Amino acid sequence: MEETITNLLETYFAAEEDFADCFVVDVNHSNKRLEVFVDSDSGMNFGKCQRISRYLESYLDEDKPLGEEYVLDVSSPGVDRPLKFYRQYVKNVGRTLEVTTTDGDTYTGQLKAATPTEVVLEAKRRIQEGKRKKTVVEDITLTTDAIKKSIVKISF
Repeated sequence: MEETITNLLETYFAAEEDFADCFVVDVNHSNKRLEVFVDSDSGMNFGKCQRISRYLESYLDEDKPLGEEYVLDVSSPGVDRPLKFYRQYVKNVGRTLEVTTTDGDTYTGQLKAATPTEVVLEAKRRIQEGKRKKTVVEDITLTTDAIKKSIVKISF
């Protein structure tokens, strides 16, 4: 089901000019519930989510892969969901990320740059200098292959 929905949406996004910069982040299916998370380079809004939902409803009502009754949720991924694609990193340059590597290390810092192969975080780190500890700011470059999970941290 997840692959079918992803393919349907990718075809829809390619055909509709208003959705040319949209992409599927995740599709979750369990029983009669379908959750679809969609993002856009220019930002998602309620109207886009509503049109995507109506498009999917027409498929679900016609072909009935979930039966007569189902629950469909279409939304943007939100900041609590991990970043999965390079496009999401680019959108979040300047924001604070918490990145966990495949080695189990965790880094928190401002995302300074992102390329398809690496990200650069400006992070504060405490180091021992003589008998005192000192905070230093350094750039940490992580390859995307070494990233297990990245989450945008919200500051108030």
